[in-house]
Amino acid sequence: MEKMTLQLDRVYSFVSPEEIEEMKERLEAHNLALQEKTGKGNDFLGWVNLPSSISASVLADTEETAQILRSKKIEILIVVGIGGSYLGTKAVADALSDSFSHLKPITNPLIIFAGQNIGEDYHAELRDLLQTKEWAMLVISKSGTTTEPALAFRLLKQDLEEKYGKTEACTRIVAITDASRGALRKLAVSEGYKTFVIPDDVGGRYSVLTPVGLVALAVAGFDIRALVKGAVDMEVASGRDIPFENNLPARYAAVRNLLYRKGYGVEILVNFNPKLHFFSEWWKQLYGESEGKENKGIFPASVDFTSDLHSMGQYIQEGERKLFETVISVQTPDRLLKVPYDRENLDGLNFLAGKRIDEVNKMAELGTAIAHVDGGVPNLLITIPRLNEYYLGQLIYFFELACGISGYELGVNPFDQPGVEAYKKNMFALLEKPGFEAETKAIKSRIQA
Repeated sequence: MEKMTLQLDRVYSFVSPEEIEEMKERLEAHNLALQEKTGKGNDFLGWVNLPSSISASVLADTEETAQILRSKKIEILIVVGIGGSYLGTKAVADALSDSFSHLKPITNPLIIFAGQNIGEDYHAELRDLLQTKEWAMLVISKSGTTTEPALAFRLLKQDLEEKYGKTEACTRIVAITDASRGALRKLAVSEGYKTFVIPDDVGGRYSVLTPVGLVALAVAGFDIRALVKGAVDMEVASGRDIPFENNLPARYAAVRNLLYRKGYGVEILVNFNPKLHFFSEWWKQLYGESEGKENKGIFPASVDFTSDLHSMGQYIQEGERKLFETVISVQTPDRLLKVPYDRENLDGLNFLAGKRIDEVNKMAELGTAIAHVDGGVPNLLITIPRLNEYYLGQLIYFFELACGISGYELGVNPFDQPGVEAYKKNMFALLEKPGFEAETKAIKSRIQA
C-alpha cells in the first residue's frame, strides 16, 4: 500500500538537516513521555493509544446505532456540539463528501451542525428547514451545560418532540457524553436516549476517533473502520520504538519548532483541494488550543489554494517574513477530467488540451512552492496517496501526535486550555447568571465608565 510522506528538502535553506538531526534525542524523549504518559497533562493522554484500543464491539455498536437511525429514513443528522465536538466530524465529512451532495437526491443522511455558534438567524433558519425534513440528532457534551450546544439542544429537542412525539423523539436522539456525570448524562438516563461515552482522558480536540466523530460519520455512510485502520497504522509507525529518522510526526514537530526559534511564528496549512478546507479548521483548533499559552506558540493559519493565491498570495510572497507553510497534497484524485480542445482558442488554453485538470493543479502547487521558497517562505510537504477514510485516519493521528511532541518541545501543557474560560466568565457576568453577581457588578462598572 502507498504511504503518506513528509518532504523537508524545501526547508533546508532555512533549517539544515544537521539542525534537524540534533533534535533527535529530545524529540524521542518527548514521544516516549507521551507513550508512557509521564509528561505534562498526562491525565489527557487517552488519545495516544486510542486507535489501537478501539474494540470490535464498540465499532459494531456504533454501526448498529447508525443503521437504526438510517432505518428511520432520515435525510438530515443534526450534530450538536462545539469545538472538538464538531470540527473533527466536519473535517472528515467535508473531505469525503461530494461537493454538491446537498443539492443532489439524498443517498446518505446529510450532517448539519448546530450549537457551534450563537447565531440566531442560523438556528432559526435551521429550524425552518427541519420542519420539512426527516431528521435525528446527536448531542455531544461532557457536561451538557456548555452554553452554545446547550442552547441549540434546548431548541431542537423541543422541535423534535413536537414533530414526532416524545416517545419517538427519544429514539432519534443519541447522547455522547460523560460516563456517569453531568446534566446530559442525567437527562439521557431519565429519557432513555442511546448513549456513547466520551473518555475522561481524551480532550475535545483529540476526540474525532472516539464516538464524538465515529457515530455521526457512520450514520452518514462513511467507512469508520478504514478511518480507524489508518490511524492505527500511523500509531504503529510513530510509536516509542520508531527512531527519529523514520518518525514522521516527530520530524514535523522538530522542523516547526526550529523554524519558530528562528522567528517564523506563523504556520499556514495549505491545501490545493477545496475538500480539505474544514480539515484545516480542525488543525487550527488542535494546534492553537494546544500550543497558544504562556505567551508562546506558533500561530496556526490556513489557506485554500489556488483560490487564496488571488487574495492572500501577495502577502505570503512578499509580506513580513515570519511565515512558513505546511502543504497537504493529494496525489491522485478520485475523478478524471481533461481539458478539452477548443477550435477558436480565444482563451489561449489549447496548450493544455488533453491534460488532466489535476496536472494543471499539481503544476500550480509546485510553481507556488518554488516561488514561496524563493521569496523566503519555508515549505513542508505532506503527501497522501488519495483522499479517503484510510489516509485521513493517518493524517489525523499524524497531526495529533506531532502536536503533543511539539507542545512538549515548546515547554507547555498541550492538553489544557485555561484561556478558553476567559470569555465565558465575562459572558456569564454580562448575562447576569446566578452565582456571578460580583463579576456582573465589576464588569458593568467597567463598561459604564
